Amino acid sequence: MGGGKEMNGMVDISGKPIVKRKAIASGRIILGKKSLDAIEAGRVKKGNVFEAAKISAIQSVKATWQIIPYCHPIPIESVSVNFDLRDDSVFCSVEVAASYKTGVEMEALVGVTSSLLTIWDMVKYLEKDERGEYPITRITDIQVVSKEKEE
Repeated sequence: MGGGKEMNGMVDISGKPIVKRKAIASGRIILGKKSLDAIEAGRVKKGNVFEAAKISAIQSVKATWQIIPYCHPIPIESVSVNFDLRDDSVFCSVEVAASYKTGVEMEALVGVTSSLLTIWDMVKYLEKDERGEYPITRITDIQVVSKEKEE
């Protein structure tokens, strides 16, 4: 097909040194006032939103290599998940650290995304309009905030 370069799959990292690596990713979910109030008051039917979203982020970080086809399994050393309830949204940041041959930014991105999806799932009954749609709810601004590698 076309004149594109054929790719072989996963990048060979066998010759790379093991170094300490850290990445931080962030994103936010825009929600309606009912959802934000329920989260703040701890009145969401499914339970503690931030605890569930934190667990989701951590599990997803560890499973990134199973979700994204060309990611290597990485021995994750730490995951930190933080939330900030804002006027119109919940902001989430995930920091991942590992000593390995490849970076951890994909793990941080997958953690943030999974966390925000978990929040959506937990408050979707509050977000739906009369037609069952989500006129306000949006996951946005997912990005790598920083990436470090000790040499």
